[in-house]
Parts: sequence; C-alpha cells; structure tokens
Amino acid sequence: MAIDAALETLVRPAAFLSVFVAMAVWEILAPRRPQTTRRTSRWPSNLGIVALNAILVRAVFPLTAVAWAGVVAQQGFGLANILALPPWLAAIAAFLLLDLAIYLQHRMFHWVPVFWRLHRMHHADTEFDVTNGLRFHPLEIVLSMLIKLAVIAALGAPAWSVLVFEIVLNATSIFNHANVSLSGPVDRVLRRFVVTPDMHRVHHSVLPLETNSNFGFNLPWWDRWFGTYRAQPRDGHAGMRIGLPQFRDPRWLRLDRMLVQPWVKQDSDEV
Repeated sequence: MAIDAALETLVRPAAFLSVFVAMAVWEILAPRRPQTTRRTSRWPSNLGIVALNAILVRAVFPLTAVAWAGVVAQQGFGLANILALPPWLAAIAAFLLLDLAIYLQHRMFHWVPVFWRLHRMHHADTEFDVTNGLRFHPLEIVLSMLIKLAVIAALGAPAWSVLVFEIVLNATSIFNHANVSLSGPVDRVLRRFVVTPDMHRVHHSVLPLETNSNFGFNLPWWDRWFGTYRAQPRDGHAGMRIGLPQFRDPRWLRLDRMLVQPWVKQDSDEV
C-alpha cells in the first residue's frame, strides 16, 4: 500500500501537535510531581532542539522513513518481501520488530560510552515533563534515523505500517515523558500494554541502577522479557531526583550548552 507524501505530511504533524497539547494541558491540570525549575527556563531550549533536529533530518535525509519503506517495497528488499508474507502479518511483524529495535538501540546508547555521550543530553534535564520526550542531541537523531532505515530495509516493513509506528512512537514518547498523574490501578493496567509515565520516569532517575532500567518507549514487554524492568523508584516518585549529577547547574539547560554536552568530561561539567 503506497502512502501519499501529502498524507504523511498532514497526519504526522497533526497527531504530534494533538498529543503534545493534550499532555501539556494535563500536566497543568493534574501534575504528578511539583516542578522546581520553571518551564520558561527549560522549554525554549527543549523545543528549540526539536526545531533544529527537524531541519537537520530534512537536510541530511532525502526520504522519510515512510518513503524509504515504499522504495524498499518497490525493490523487493527485506524479509517480508522475500518471504511474500501476507500484508497483515508483515505489518504486525514490522511494528513489533521496529519497537524491539528501538528498545535495543536505547540499551546500546546507554552501554556504549561514545553513544552514551550523545544520549545523556536526554537525561540531563533536571525536570521530567512532556518536552523530555523530544529532547535528543542532533547527532543521536541522525544515528537513530540511520539505524531505523537499516531495520526497515532488513524487514521489508510496509510503508503504512511504518507510518503507524512513527505516529504511535511519537505519541507514546510524549505520553510517557509527561508529568501527569494516573491513579495506581489505572497505571498498573496500562503498563501491561504501553509504557506509562510512572514506568518511564524511573529511567530518568539520578541513580544509575534506575537509569539503566525501563528502556522501552512504546511497548513495555521488552523490559520484562529481557530483565530490565523496575516497577518503582527507590525513593518514590515524589522523592526521586531527576537528571545526571554533573549537569545540575541551570546553565546546562541552555541550548548552546546542550549541544556541547557530548564533549563534556564524564566526571565534571567542564568541556
């Protein structure tokens, strides 16, 4: 099934903005944790990095992931095309395996030192709210895109399945980074099917054992199956500290300082 470029251009931004606004309003009406750093000190840089990343991806990659999936299908590349899987089976398999790839990539970015230096910018924010799901270093975004394109080619993922995956991944990343309050029973049910804010917040703890847990962005099953699941933070959600020890100075919230973080020494805040 071919995906019209105009349709992707319309649907993805509309879905993104709808979820972002809904979560931002929810944060105001029912926050999970009080915030000590004002949004005016953080949001301009966090949203600025989103704009910068969008421009960079457009400049570096001539095709979106969805368009690339269309090219892969036309050329008959990938397992789904080689095995001639039914469209419904190819779509389900592609969605699940793309999500697994994101989980494994996330673990790699924590475990390989050179990749962690890129990824730690995502963790350096001292608050946890809806903009955290968008705060990634440009070099990490480029590398992530390369990995995603390679996985799509290997799988032969159908273009419409990739479109659905991209929309769902963006939506769940915004949702599970939001500072929103969910009742205990609702959270326990939801986290069986999707990564919830309380589940992912543990991953942003200042404690290394908690930082290296709950790697899932969308589906919660990989963490449970691969032994990286942690139900709750040691100090509780109200008492846990967010961020990284060496980046607690407010100056690291500035966009220019965010961009140079990969070249900052691991055990200090000096470049």
